[in-house]
Amino acid sequence: MKLATLKEGGRDGTLVVVSKDLALCQAVPGIAPTLQAALDHWEEMLPQLQAASLSLNNGAARHARPFDPRACHSPLPRAYQWADGSAYVNHIELVRRARGDSMPPELWTDPLMYQGGSDSFAGPCDPITGLREEWGIDLEGEVAVITGDVPLGSGVEQAAQAIRLVMLVNDVSLRNLIPNELAKGFGFFQSKPASAFSPVSVSPDELGDDWRDGKMHRPLTIHLNGALFGQPDAGTDMLFSFPQLIAHAAKTRDLQAGSIIGSGTVSNKQGGLHGSSIGNGGVGYACLAEVRMYETIEHGKPQTPYLKPGDRVRIEMFDQRGRSLFGAIDQQVMHA
Repeated sequence: MKLATLKEGGRDGTLVVVSKDLALCQAVPGIAPTLQAALDHWEEMLPQLQAASLSLNNGAARHARPFDPRACHSPLPRAYQWADGSAYVNHIELVRRARGDSMPPELWTDPLMYQGGSDSFAGPCDPITGLREEWGIDLEGEVAVITGDVPLGSGVEQAAQAIRLVMLVNDVSLRNLIPNELAKGFGFFQSKPASAFSPVSVSPDELGDDWRDGKMHRPLTIHLNGALFGQPDAGTDMLFSFPQLIAHAAKTRDLQAGSIIGSGTVSNKQGGLHGSSIGNGGVGYACLAEVRMYETIEHGKPQTPYLKPGDRVRIEMFDQRGRSLFGAIDQQVMHA
């Protein structure tokens, strides 16, 4: 089952069921007007949404219309919670090395997580705007899940049962603002503007064998200005699974239905190295900070600039037959 939210009907949009091939969609006001409404009553709504999805894919939907990702909000235009982990330790090691920070040993057993702004997400095709180039604008390609209710103290197995939907993320970072914020000892705030999520969110059962062990086992494809920048595999080198990340977030609090948990930037180590660019035969990167650190290791200084006005970022994931699973996050950087 694939679900999206159109920019219609108020700030929380209109929930639509989307066909497997992302060609058609159908609003379901008789079931749930918004995705949050469906999540709040998931056990009741799920069979009805599945029936609507089956009808759409069988060509029996009476009010189907073409699906346009440009008309979409992120699946949840705003959420009760957005907590982003950092499950790929290679990414942590590279960005910390870039800042001159060390790697605490507990990062191998206890995941990093920050709480991001969730009151307003960007749409998947909305521009990246209002940001100054000197702040060091960076993309971060990730996978995320939307949960149902997760009681305080839930274990990994209980957390796994709470995963409702899977989607992609561009968790934009302002790299040049991060060091001063972290130096204050209170974490990210100004250095983390609005994230954008893929047009479509997908139920785990729809993903088949590509979703297993609480991880998404497909390459995340990133294009920068039309050129392939990275295709790291989201299931490779992911130290903490989504159930582990959810259980970590729920250690001291309840998570409400509609909470979003992110994987952190997808990053592959590649044969004991810190990764390698597409041009050097590697799988590339899902953020600019990593390639800049690799360039510093190889050449003594970074050569790739951060994003500037006019740059376009496209983040997508394809199934084994080359079909887009979630639609594309396709954003262009605009002048502040």
